[in-house]
Amino acid sequence: MLMRTDPFRELDRLTQQFFGTNGTTTRPAVMPMDAYRSGNEYVVQFDLPGVSPESIDLDIERDVLTVKAERKADFDEDVEVTAAERPRGLFSRQLFLGETLDVDNVAATYDAGVLTLRIPIAEQAKPRKIAVAAGAGRKEINA
Repeated sequence: MLMRTDPFRELDRLTQQFFGTNGTTTRPAVMPMDAYRSGNEYVVQFDLPGVSPESIDLDIERDVLTVKAERKADFDEDVEVTAAERPRGLFSRQLFLGETLDVDNVAATYDAGVLTLRIPIAEQAKPRKIAVAAGAGRKEINA
């Protein structure tokens, strides 16, 4: 059997026993994220392996997107755990969405432990051409 050496494992175990956390975190853990623009939308991907899709909660309030998810322990409380290194408990992340995004049309999918959000760019934020007409001393600009 291969065991990884961790000099702080015993200290973590004692801290969990003393404070009663038993492997669950007392504050929400941060989930890793990638964000990029693809055409006329932003794509945001969160790593949430082992999380049930029913436990994922998405809220948008005042241009703030909040993602919450929970991973519960797979083992019963009456078992003796030899190693518990996978994070459990509540995961949370907030993103501030600018006025240039269409928050009414956010699409979300969850596949293979990755939550993907597609946030379209609002029509008023898309680039547009402005025609310039030249006349006799008078110029008119149309937008």
